[in-house]
Amino acid sequence: MKLITRKVMKRQVFIPWTLCALFAVASTPSIAGEADVLDVKISKSSTDMYRVSVTVKHADEGWDHYADKWDVLDEAGNILGTRVLMHPHVDEQPFTRSLTLSIPMNVKNVTIRAHDKVHGYGGSEFTVKVEQ
Repeated sequence: MKLITRKVMKRQVFIPWTLCALFAVASTPSIAGEADVLDVKISKSSTDMYRVSVTVKHADEGWDHYADKWDVLDEAGNILGTRVLMHPHVDEQPFTRSLTLSIPMNVKNVTIRAHDKVHGYGGSEFTVKVEQ
């Protein structure tokens, strides 16, 4: 009789804990993580115009969770330009997109940061020198 009671008690304790763990995992935000900038290429196209090509990696999961933009910042953190990403890149990782923008002559370095719809900013950033 004691053996049966112990098995039943173990099952009674085990099942609620298992259910709690499953609900906790199901209710946490997606595990895709933050959007990371992997590479940046910058080339001068005219007097103060530059083409910035940025490679981003993010485990896009669909329309509710994907890397949705990246910004070009000057040394003071001012946004010089933003490339909006209009759709998820679930099957294209990492991916590269470009933006042509004006960079003032006094800016010597720019930093690129990526953003995703769930975590916002926070992934790896990339700083490059601006050739005048």
